[in-house]
Amino acid sequence: MISATTSPVSLMLREFQEECAATKRILERVPADKLTWKPHPKSMSLGQLGMHIALIPNRISGLVKADHFDVSQANFNPPQPANLEEIHAAFAESVHAGGSYLAGLTEDNASENWRLMMKEKEVSSRPRIEVIRALMLNHWYHHRGQLSVYLRLLDVPLPVVYGRTADENPFA
Repeated sequence: MISATTSPVSLMLREFQEECAATKRILERVPADKLTWKPHPKSMSLGQLGMHIALIPNRISGLVKADHFDVSQANFNPPQPANLEEIHAAFAESVHAGGSYLAGLTEDNASENWRLMMKEKEVSSRPRIEVIRALMLNHWYHHRGQLSVYLRLLDVPLPVVYGRTADENPFA
C-alpha cells in the first residue's frame, strides 16, 4: 500500500523540488553575452532555450489545470529574452507556480483524464499525472540536457546535475 508520504503526487512534488536546484545550476551558467547564439540555424537561440526551460513548470501547470488543451491555439516559439535577469526571474516565478500547483494536486484530480485536442478532434486522453510527468518533468529534463550541450559547445564549465561532469566532481 502506498502511504501518504509516498503517493505518486507527493513523489512527483519531491522530484520537482530536487530538479529545480539542478535546473537553476544549469541556468546560472548561461553567459549573458551569448543569448542570441545558435548552434545551428534551425535551433533555438541560447536565450530562447533558457527562457523555455525557465517557463516550463508554469506553462505546463497552467495547461493541465483545465480538463483539455487545444494545441491549435498554442504558440511554441519561446521568446528571446533581453537579458539573463529576465530568464532568472521567469524561472523563479515558474518554479513557484509549478510547485504550488503540484502541492495542491489531489490524488483524485491527478488520476482524472486530461485531453489533448486539435480543434474538435481528440488527439489523446491520459491521466493528468501522466501528462505532468511527460510534459512538465520529462520535457524539462530533455531541454535541460539540450542546454548542457549548448553550454559545452560554448566551452562553459558544466555544473553537477546527477553526478560528476568533466568540469565538476562532487565526490572528490
